[in-house]
Amino acid sequence: QVQLVESGGGLVQPGGSLRLSCAVSAPNFSINAMVWFRQTPGKGREWIATITHNGDTNYLTSVKGRFTISRDNAKHTLYLQMNSLKPEDTAVYYCNKLPLLNYWGQGTQVTVSA
Repeated sequence: QVQLVESGGGLVQPGGSLRLSCAVSAPNFSINAMVWFRQTPGKGREWIATITHNGDTNYLTSVKGRFTISRDNAKHTLYLQMNSLKPEDTAVYYCNKLPLLNYWGQGTQVTVSA
């Protein structure tokens, strides 16, 4: 079973930056498109970004230009560099593969607050 372990969240002031990581235990990691989602209390998970196996990326409009998704296939790790953070970015962040698995990791909490 593929395991997803997110890390790197924390408390940051508005305008600050964080880099999230997602360690993926999948032998075929390099051929999978990968995604980041986020979830706030009372709301469903929201797609944020996708990166294909060859590095093509796509972003939610509200994070485009501030967030960057990347991957290190040798390390089986997915990243999300988040800059110019806003209070509305506060959420639990999750990674997954495409097609989506029917389960999620524990996520990592990002709190943007002064």
